[in-house]
Amino acid sequence: MTRRLMVLLGTKKGAFLLDVAPERRADPGAWRLRGPFCEAWPLNHLVFDPATGAIHGAGGNPWFGPAVWRSDDLGGTWSHASEGLTFGEGEPAVTNVWRVTPAHGALYAGVEPAGLFRSTDGGRSWSHVAGLRAHPSRPGWMEGAGGLICHTILAHPNDPLRMWVAISAAGCFATEDGGLTWEARNRGVAADFLPDPDPETGQCVHRIAHAAGDPERLWQQNHCGVYRSDDAGRSWVRLDAPLPSEFGFAIVAHPRDRDAAFTIPLKDPDQGRFMPDARMAVWATGDGGSTWEARRTGLPQENAYLSVLRGAFASDPLTPFGLYAGTSSGALFASADEGGTWTRIIDLLPPIHSVETALVDA
Repeated sequence: MTRRLMVLLGTKKGAFLLDVAPERRADPGAWRLRGPFCEAWPLNHLVFDPATGAIHGAGGNPWFGPAVWRSDDLGGTWSHASEGLTFGEGEPAVTNVWRVTPAHGALYAGVEPAGLFRSTDGGRSWSHVAGLRAHPSRPGWMEGAGGLICHTILAHPNDPLRMWVAISAAGCFATEDGGLTWEARNRGVAADFLPDPDPETGQCVHRIAHAAGDPERLWQQNHCGVYRSDDAGRSWVRLDAPLPSEFGFAIVAHPRDRDAAFTIPLKDPDQGRFMPDARMAVWATGDGGSTWEARRTGLPQENAYLSVLRGAFASDPLTPFGLYAGTSSGALFASADEGGTWTRIIDLLPPIHSVETALVDA
């Protein structure tokens, strides 16, 4: 069966889809752009569910309200729903959906203000996973620059009762009983902006990713550094000493090598949150984070006053695998050789909030 590679982009002004034959992904002229979809709503995340063939989008803002979009025909038509996206009477209103993740026959949505919802009917209706907001630390959760958001959802690949979420600015939390109870897992992660720089919660985690083939190993890009955990997040080791900046949003694990990962450092918030020296680079490690190497070939090396946001960095499932980085300036850079060389695939889109990939029927 013929397959095509799809790159799914959530942007400030709707969803976009890029299609290409896998063998031609290094050729910018071979990609086909479709969109904008979802009525140009702000889309924080777009993902393909291989179990159902549906595309789901997480979106909204204080004007539109929260919603999860769905397409069952690879972007031809779309619907959206928000039924059940509420914490209940007397609680804060849900204003936005930041992440939607298929896992073990269900969908999970991370929202603003920070909370988690589950759907068992493909996103048509939602129920609150109340255990997360019942954590005793919740009164102390603080807004990050992007708000108080649950922006990362990691499901255990084999155990449907286990899951991790990341909240800015509250930290990493994990459940091992299907969401009934949650444990803060931030030991060793700095919070330099707080009076206590090593609290149980309050860390501004930006993204967490699973290592290949090892769900106990996690990679984290934080406001205050890059980290690795080898015990499912119960403790963390800091890894950013060789990097040009401790700050950044995005991190991606190598799809086959548990010791390898990629991150994109940015200048500190008080220095602009763009590429160090205005030179774009993706940094790679192959030894668990002990050393890092800059990958720059094909990336802009002057006047790169841009950033890559927390969800806008992804890999594809091909061999060799590809990497994709979407920027705040609306450009998508792609590598077909595991980050060795890069090509600008598309430009002049709205700011890109998220990047995901999928292999679908042509």
